[in-house]
Amino acid sequence: MVIAIFQLALALGAPFGSAAWGGKYPGKLPRQLRISSAVAVVVWLILAIVVLARAGLGPIALPEGLTYWATWGVVLLSIVGAVVNFASSSRYERFGWGPFAALLAVLTLIVALS
Repeated sequence: MVIAIFQLALALGAPFGSAAWGGKYPGKLPRQLRISSAVAVVVWLILAIVVLARAGLGPIALPEGLTYWATWGVVLLSIVGAVVNFASSSRYERFGWGPFAALLAVLTLIVALS
């Protein structure tokens, strides 16, 4: 949910560009990346619903097979996100989003294994 809120702020023009998309655009992101952030909002909200459903806390019931595989997908996505953020030239991504993505990977792994 935190990622979706952050991406929504970026999509709406918040000046957090140095903390996103490699940190190459300090301030407001260019139009194309704001559109990408808007798409990311939808993706992260869907993934949050799926993982919550897997944990038995979801607002809607989803098929077990879907939640099982999609949750493992979120684990992998979070691991990749952590690696990419730790490797970023942006200090906000290295020291903020990197650890956040790593924590998300661990917590999602716990849900995936349940």
